[in-house]
Amino acid sequence: MNGLSHNCAGMPRRDFLQLGLGGFLGLGFANTLRLQAAAPAARVVNAPPRPVNCIMVWLDGGPSHYETFDPKPDAPSGIRGDFKTIPTSIPGLHFSEAVPELAKIADKCTILRSLCHKDPNHGGGNHYLMTGAPTPQPVACGAFVTFHPSFGSIVSHQRGQRDGIPPYVSMPQVSRSGGPNFLGGQHSPFVIDGYPNSASFQVRDVVLPPGVSDARALHRRELRAALDQMERYAGKLTEDPAVTFDQYLAQGVNLVLSPRAQDAFDLKREKEEIRERYGRNDFAQRLLLARRLVEVGVSWVTVYSGGWDHHTKLFEAYKGNTVQNLDKGVAALITDLDERGLLDSTLVVVLGEFGRTPKVNKDAGRDHWPHAMSVLFAGGGTPRGAVIGATDAKGYHAAEKVCRPEDFAATLYTKLGIDPQQILHTPTGRPVQLVNNGRVIRDLFA
Repeated sequence: MNGLSHNCAGMPRRDFLQLGLGGFLGLGFANTLRLQAAAPAARVVNAPPRPVNCIMVWLDGGPSHYETFDPKPDAPSGIRGDFKTIPTSIPGLHFSEAVPELAKIADKCTILRSLCHKDPNHGGGNHYLMTGAPTPQPVACGAFVTFHPSFGSIVSHQRGQRDGIPPYVSMPQVSRSGGPNFLGGQHSPFVIDGYPNSASFQVRDVVLPPGVSDARALHRRELRAALDQMERYAGKLTEDPAVTFDQYLAQGVNLVLSPRAQDAFDLKREKEEIRERYGRNDFAQRLLLARRLVEVGVSWVTVYSGGWDHHTKLFEAYKGNTVQNLDKGVAALITDLDERGLLDSTLVVVLGEFGRTPKVNKDAGRDHWPHAMSVLFAGGGTPRGAVIGATDAKGYHAAEKVCRPEDFAATLYTKLGIDPQQILHTPTGRPVQLVNNGRVIRDLFA
């Protein structure tokens, strides 16, 4: 139902879920509150008057730039593939025919066609594009990588909570490099799993279980307190005994009973026509939930989509539901944000860990290719209807206005009002530069 699948690293969904914050009986948020209280106060650097929040749509496995935003219709058939190109709403700009809805709203977006790096592995590429920092050593495809804090965790660290709402949310799981590293578990994502297109969908830690009244919930604090001692991140975190337990559990209960939280996390409050516009599938409904979350002040939302590692039958796959759901859902998200006046204060970013090889392989697929990839941006002060950079005539390499993941990271942080040049410190005092020699991509600022 959720459209998740393995990439060639063979990473199953249940392994990802071990890293989530959803606790037994929906108690993980109290742990988050307690850990956040024990952490240093959040610091905001050069924050704009109205903070920009971010929705990152992560296409795990590496989407093809050829079959999305950088088609090469004049290349030989073994490179250009099976899809034709279609005009977009920007005169002279063409996308692949696989993404017709995004082509219609291209005038609301900017496409960066010249992002590249040198790591062809899922683990290393994921880390690089989720953190802005390369791994200090080669990483196997299937490894969980946490050498540097993720973008979402940094945003959580810098901004903290707003009115008790989690600052960093990931759906339906956390990407392998989406964690906090040395920042600590208080800056892990609040994970919303499950199937939001289902009529019975509820967000754990926020919505009371069926049959449990508000009064009964308040009387279960002792039981909840005992259960909430389960450690997050597969038991690798430790509790701070100096922090009073019940105080933060009480805040967790308050969140459960908060009308504002109930409203934000309850998709049933959306009009059916809006839900249909996004698409009645789990991925699209996560995008709709992401809009509701940034609307109430969540700073960073990652919407994870697996199954983009097409070593075989790529063209068949791009005619299927996964790409259609992405195309319709992201186009609806951007349009919806724009109509609500939220696009200027919400940055939407769509990418994976790398692009795909120029030459179609013997199995009608494309393999890993970090030397060229496309990223879709919309909102957050990004120009509308622009294309930045270019690949060569056959799409082998980024050729114009070449950008690195460090530049991508510096740009994201700057848009969110965070100083990318600041120095962080580990618990042992070791200095860590947030972004190492990243240059802000000026063309991404209106």
